Amino acid sequence: MSQPYYRTNQQIQSQQVRLLREDGTQIGVVSKAEALAQALDMGVDAVEVAPQAKPPVVKLIDYKKFLYQLSKKEQAAKSAAKKVDLKEIRLTPFMADNDFQIKINRGRGFLSDGHKLRITVKFVGRQLGHREFGPQMLEKALQSLAGSATIDQPGKWVGRQFIATITPVKKN
Repeated sequence: MSQPYYRTNQQIQSQQVRLLREDGTQIGVVSKAEALAQALDMGVDAVEVAPQAKPPVVKLIDYKKFLYQLSKKEQAAKSAAKKVDLKEIRLTPFMADNDFQIKINRGRGFLSDGHKLRITVKFVGRQLGHREFGPQMLEKALQSLAGSATIDQPGKWVGRQFIATITPVKKN
């Protein structure tokens, strides 16, 4: 993403500006010439931070420092945004109870981390002769995860797999 353009010093077009110090405290509405004189006295730049305001807002700050602060804010916002992944657990129609519980516990962990979960019941070879066990196994998994998730996409056949997607329940 490209940086937005900010007018500095002589590039500022408005004759009246609202002037701010580096720490954000307001000096007031002054002329452009006075703002530039104050910036020169302090050894910093006059940066137009809000050109759409009436009068435009100008901050007295070193331009490189201003860009650095903007990039830090952007980075903080990006890290604060939670990325939701789609995790998957794969079951088979005739798996042992202990294996099933291990997979369900793994899925419960994914849901508690806030990820969506795809439950796949995979059929291989002769198992395809008993497709009725796909919805049964999926229903058993959904019953086990009932308190921590809601069904996002109900079970459907996709080739040799019976697939459903569930979403974690929002915590209050």
